[in-house]
Amino acid sequence: MFPVSPFGPLRPVAALVLSVAALVAAPAALAVEPFVIKDIRVEGIQRTDPGTVFAALPFRIGDTYNDDKGATALRSLFATGLFKDVRIEIEGQVAVVVVEERAIIATVTFVGLKEFDKDPLTKSLRDAGIGEGLPFDRALIDRAEQEIKRQYLSRSLYGAEVVTTITPLERNRVNVSFTMTEGEAARIRDIRIVGSKVFSESTLLNLFELTPSGWFTWYSKTDRYARTKLNADLEKLRAYYVNRGYLEFAIESTQVTISPDKQTISVAISVREGQPYTVTSVRLEGDYLGKEPEFQAFVSLRPGQPYRGDAVTETARRFTDLFGLYGYAFARVEPRPEIDRATGQVAVVLTAEPQRRVYVRRVDLAGNTRTRDEVVRREFRQLEAAWYDGGLIKLSKERVDRLGFFKEVEVETNEVQGSPDQVDLVVRLTEKPTGALQIGAGYSNAEKFTFNASVKQENAFGSGNYLGIEVNTSKTNRALVLSTVDPYFTVDGISRAFDIFYRTARPLNSLGDAYQLTTPGAAVRFGIPFSEYDTVFLGAGFERTEIGASAGIPLSYLNYRVLYGANSNAFPLTLGWARDARDNVIAPQAGRYQRVNLEWSPVGDVQYTRINLQHQEFWPLPFRMSLGVNAEIGIGKGLGGKPYPVFKNFYGGGLGTVRVFEQGSLGVVDPTGAYIGGNRRFNLNTELYFPVPGTGNDRSLRVFAFADVGNVWAEAEKITGASLRSSAGLGLSWISPVGPLKLSWGKPIQLQRNDRIQRFQFQIGTAF
Repeated sequence: MFPVSPFGPLRPVAALVLSVAALVAAPAALAVEPFVIKDIRVEGIQRTDPGTVFAALPFRIGDTYNDDKGATALRSLFATGLFKDVRIEIEGQVAVVVVEERAIIATVTFVGLKEFDKDPLTKSLRDAGIGEGLPFDRALIDRAEQEIKRQYLSRSLYGAEVVTTITPLERNRVNVSFTMTEGEAARIRDIRIVGSKVFSESTLLNLFELTPSGWFTWYSKTDRYARTKLNADLEKLRAYYVNRGYLEFAIESTQVTISPDKQTISVAISVREGQPYTVTSVRLEGDYLGKEPEFQAFVSLRPGQPYRGDAVTETARRFTDLFGLYGYAFARVEPRPEIDRATGQVAVVLTAEPQRRVYVRRVDLAGNTRTRDEVVRREFRQLEAAWYDGGLIKLSKERVDRLGFFKEVEVETNEVQGSPDQVDLVVRLTEKPTGALQIGAGYSNAEKFTFNASVKQENAFGSGNYLGIEVNTSKTNRALVLSTVDPYFTVDGISRAFDIFYRTARPLNSLGDAYQLTTPGAAVRFGIPFSEYDTVFLGAGFERTEIGASAGIPLSYLNYRVLYGANSNAFPLTLGWARDARDNVIAPQAGRYQRVNLEWSPVGDVQYTRINLQHQEFWPLPFRMSLGVNAEIGIGKGLGGKPYPVFKNFYGGGLGTVRVFEQGSLGVVDPTGAYIGGNRRFNLNTELYFPVPGTGNDRSLRVFAFADVGNVWAEAEKITGASLRSSAGLGLSWISPVGPLKLSWGKPIQLQRNDRIQRFQFQIGTAF
């Protein structure tokens, strides 16, 4: 919603009016001979507490009344903002304070409001002095009406109208109603770039976030004109030319034309390209703290190369960051090009002024309306009352961003007035929904639709704790899981997780017989951070597995039941390690995620060990594309002379493993026709993301191509290339309000004759 600041100046204006009124009214109390006050009466109050009036008076019973005290009293009472008129009448030795109260706002309502959320708008108005129970001020109302109109214009609603209605009520109250006629948003019909010769107009327009109306602009809203967005696009255009050596590129004019019906907009941009320049030298000037070689190593521009503005900016940024590591928060690095137009050459001079070393006085948070302050503060590595460290601030920002609770995390550095060696950090947060509904489904001729769902809250009650309920109703795997994670079980950052589960597995059986495997249990895990990116996990649990008896029980399960009984108790111990250096948890564009998990059950009816290894890598690519690769390996082994328990097998096929193949259908097929998995699993997933045409730089909606390969093998099987399964296809990724949604359709590439195929699948959940 719109900021509070536009309303800020209203109170001083109102105060000035009141002060003038007080001065005008003051003569009513002048020309009075001083006297000792024997009594004070207040008349005219209806809602205001008399104590409020007496508290504003500069005199009491027994004091000497004079003209100066009377004038001061009038000014004080007007300054409260509660009264429309105030006068002091003298009756003998009695001071009578006569007031006329301002009307009080009973309600503030909005009619026709669709574009903005009601609650933030109500809060903004209240902060500006317009809200239930506050004194009515017509000047504030008029100013608010103009600000609301301006906000509509920022959203391309040029035909929007705002009408304010004031309805008097009994007891000197009023209702304030804002009636909005929003109309339709104006759409961009076309954008033209005039004067471009070196690069085609289509190439340059692909840089813009603003786009003419198209197929997907109903979602991205990139065809809605906004001056701020256009300015940002113009900066991208300027940067594109400067990064290719056109140092003197200039935007000569920008014309925005709106149609008479205020429904379409045309944008025309006139540019002058200039000539390209080549770098001859890069020099350092100024104070570099005697560390010129360290700074020289960060220069990314070399002689003989075309002048690149991004390289110059990046070099200056690196210099500033390096100064920040030494505690110089306000260091200035000014790039200055020395141009020789005759030869088309340029010398780049980097002048540095480190200013002064500072320490952080205070870290303030803004924007976290749901998330508690402590959840953010415990991720900060830059401490209050410590020397400013740019590296720690950057690390702190990354840690807060990796929480996954915020759309944006920005850190501002502000000077402290009167203290040149102190700064305040302001962490501006934009929260996003942290609850997620995860849904997965697939379709095949045999199973028709399969379904699983979970409800998760990553930031339960703003505490930073995880709370989740998982329900799976598919034929093959049914589960009810309750999970909770406290990421700061100790102040040192040791996490604790509880899982309580009840799982029922029904391996696919071609005979269609009812068979199930029931596993209730519980587990507790602790996560110990060893670095900013590395965490070691320790855990213990209990599982009781019951192999049900039926006519269609798979032979492998029947044999295990005969040899070791229908019920098996296990006490698995877990040891794991994870490193998360991704730039974003939900939709990563760059970075790496690694995980190793070892499960060991040395005692009980079931003795085994199994290990899982996972590696994810993400790379940003040109043209707003990105590449992601996920690899997983799982191996299980029986202990104590016992075979690996069949009910601990790995499964493959479907979402998260090899798409296109039906969920859990890869691996060993029992003589009864059941898919029972295996003790070894491998899968490799590759996804290439590219933006949807017409969405500009919006990454919440993207198209991807995928290729998967993998399989599951039994202990006696030999792993060969011919035994692998593979698939490829296309999909759509959307960061929806309930979580990342993926739709995929593909075809098998390498398969066997009896494999089960699901060409269409979708999920709402994690990246892979």
